[in-house]
Amino acid sequence: MLEELKKQVVKYALQADRSGLCKHRSGNFSIRDTKTNYVCITPTGMDRKEMTYHDIIVLDLNAVVIESETSQRRPTSESLMHLEIYKHYANINAIAHTHSRYATAFSVLKKPIPAIVYEILGLGCKEGFVPIADYGRPGTLSLAKNTAKALKKSDVALMQAHGVIAVDTVLKEALLKASYVEELAEIYYHTLVINNGKEPPYVPDTELQKWEYPAEITLLGKNIQTSI
Repeated sequence: MLEELKKQVVKYALQADRSGLCKHRSGNFSIRDTKTNYVCITPTGMDRKEMTYHDIIVLDLNAVVIESETSQRRPTSESLMHLEIYKHYANINAIAHTHSRYATAFSVLKKPIPAIVYEILGLGCKEGFVPIADYGRPGTLSLAKNTAKALKKSDVALMQAHGVIAVDTVLKEALLKASYVEELAEIYYHTLVINNGKEPPYVPDTELQKWEYPAEITLLGKNIQTSI
């Protein structure tokens, strides 16, 4: 069932591991099937390097396991968080939850990452910073609701004392957003160190909203529409 989606989940879960966004057995990933609303999600407690698409679990939005090809596999303990996000946002069909080091450090401090560089615009951060989801014990409905709430004004968020959540219509883009969050966190950290702990200048929200693709670049005399 949903083999192609399962293969995508494995592909990007392994990519996250190789890029250092989450190590060992941390982090989890999912894709929602738009036809059935079933969710393909990574199993709990499994090394991603040993994972195949046969290990991916299929859930419905009520947390009922629809399919588990391997009897000893259970869905990630963070399943309620994934399902809560899908139930709240019809336009979200993919979720990447990572434990990257710099971003997680700021989540421990409960410190939002501001718009220190223009690239934050591509993360859907409507208020000009990567927000913080309030603390919730891992695996609980409280964590699920807090995380879903933080995504109202952003496609990414830091989860207090936990890690990063990133969402999109496809898992490739959700993972890319999680990668950008880590890059922003690393840049922010180094600017704070260089600046002796003083906050660096930010790109104002009003300036972020002014960005548009240069009208001077055309394709056979027609304007080209693209994102940053």
